[in-house]
Amino acid sequence: MKLFHLSDLHIGKRVNEFSMIEDQKYILTQILYAADQEKPDGILISGDVYDRTIPTAEAVQVFDAFLTRLSEQKIPAFIISGNHDSAERLAFGSSLMGKSGIYFSKVYDGTVEKIPMQDAYGTVWIYLLPFLRPSTIRHALPERAEEVQSAADAVRIALEQTKIDEKERNVLLAHQFVTGAKRCDAEELQVGDVDQIPAELFASFEYVALGHIHSPQKVGRETVRYCGAPLKYSFSEAGQEKSITVVELKEKGSVDLRTIPLKPLHDLRKIRGMYLEVTAKSFYENRDCEDYLQVTLTDEEDVPDGMAKLRTIYPNLMRLEYDNKRTRSNAEVRAAERVEEKSELELFQEFYELQNNQSMTEVQEQFVEELLRGMKE
Repeated sequence: MKLFHLSDLHIGKRVNEFSMIEDQKYILTQILYAADQEKPDGILISGDVYDRTIPTAEAVQVFDAFLTRLSEQKIPAFIISGNHDSAERLAFGSSLMGKSGIYFSKVYDGTVEKIPMQDAYGTVWIYLLPFLRPSTIRHALPERAEEVQSAADAVRIALEQTKIDEKERNVLLAHQFVTGAKRCDAEELQVGDVDQIPAELFASFEYVALGHIHSPQKVGRETVRYCGAPLKYSFSEAGQEKSITVVELKEKGSVDLRTIPLKPLHDLRKIRGMYLEVTAKSFYENRDCEDYLQVTLTDEEDVPDGMAKLRTIYPNLMRLEYDNKRTRSNAEVRAAERVEEKSELELFQEFYELQNNQSMTEVQEQFVEELLRGMKE
């Protein structure tokens, strides 16, 4: 049995205020082409289908078109909700769509849905475990609420409640942070280790299709794997090659893995140098100037209107940074500052400047002040 493993589509995402929707349409078309060539028996999508719990109409239309094409190709899809998704919205119509081979995880109610698939070696069970928080288990299983202190407790109890026949071949879709995985800047972080799941919890599964971490990697054993996001969503991913993970299950205990590279519409990368260097034709003429870029200038003096000037060559410039004596000195001072001594507005101003490479306007500051005041009231 051949399966495609995908996750973290984040349809509708904006990166540094750039909409990624056209890039997402492009990469989903590539995935459909690969499916047409490879003829997988199913596609696993391990959460974070959308970038927000209430996706835009356009994002929903993009995913709907993708699923429609899969259905037309008679390729089943197995989809779970991630921490960015609304479990309730994603599960809407799941019973009806299951009849067309599109299986969504239901809102967790104390049971984990499983779907049987058949091949020459017998049955493969696909388990759909949606993103779990401790509160999810406490609500669904109040009799076990006192046992739940962390995400690891939540996943352990959910799997204990599930009847898993270890003589069969079992595949699990999960969207959690497994201990030992390497994070990227684009993922949500929690304080401490309350969100960490030990890989040992997945011992009963032939393959664990993980979502949540955007970098492709194994955790513990080869068959507990993050496939990574199909697109780069942060500059910490700039050096990665994105891909589809192909899982081939044979007899029990035999799993082969390989990847199919994905080429984005626009790459996301970093360039560095002095202003005159990065604007020289010899520097950029053999590179794709339409890529999403972070430019780090090493000039000691800031370039007036540097962002606007650079965008005449690099129209998709996302971030402009400086690396010189001044910025290194500022970085040392900022590192010594105590967060507790700053107001909410000051923290928000710093965050805005880091994201947008410019200060907030007076109107924006007034808006945030009113918003913070309303939240306190």
